[in-house]
Amino acid sequence: MAALRYCSGILLADSRVGHRGVSSMTTDQGFVDFYAVLHVHPRCDLQTLETAYRNLAKRYHPDHPETADTDKLRDVLEAYRALKSPDDRAKYDDEYAAKIGFPFAESEFSAEGEQLALSDGEAHEKLLMHLYRRRRSFAQDAGVGQYSLQKLVGCSDEAFDFHIWYLKEKGLIGYTEDGTIAITIKGVDHTISMSQVHRQEKLRISGSTTMNGGAEVNADPLSN
Repeated sequence: MAALRYCSGILLADSRVGHRGVSSMTTDQGFVDFYAVLHVHPRCDLQTLETAYRNLAKRYHPDHPETADTDKLRDVLEAYRALKSPDDRAKYDDEYAAKIGFPFAESEFSAEGEQLALSDGEAHEKLLMHLYRRRRSFAQDAGVGQYSLQKLVGCSDEAFDFHIWYLKEKGLIGYTEDGTIAITIKGVDHTISMSQVHRQEKLRISGSTTMNGGAEVNADPLSN
């Protein structure tokens, strides 16, 4: 399976590693892995696909000399054109499944697991933000009792134990001398970083444009 990582809220696949051990974007039969070209998961939604396309198109566009690459830009355009239409994508997915062996049909178990992971992620963000605000207001007395935190996320004892274990192992929270829980420096950095990511995503969704030298620049460098 492809090596996956998260970047700005988007699940990315290492473009040099194909699914099920395929080591390039093109198989021996000449089949091109367009999902690897766009660095997205094969089950990604249209919004994620468009976001990946825009980011890569901007990166490889000649307007950005440091990262410009016309060959990669052409590949990105080809991949996006092949996947942007639901009908075309469905046909491609049939071929993709046959060539790569990727199971597009999700089982009930995997769907349930995905929903559970999303719920856990929301709980982690809520806990970190609450602890961040506490640290921001009372830097030297940043601890919060476990009962208050569990009540905040409204989960079972087992789920709360998991949340605290995960955040502690990641180094984002820690125990104070009196047994309460406080956010760490790493946790503060993480919370600030994620807040910036969420803000940028909201601006993108609202169709905001960036300013460059006082002139508005379209978010899509290839739309003109």
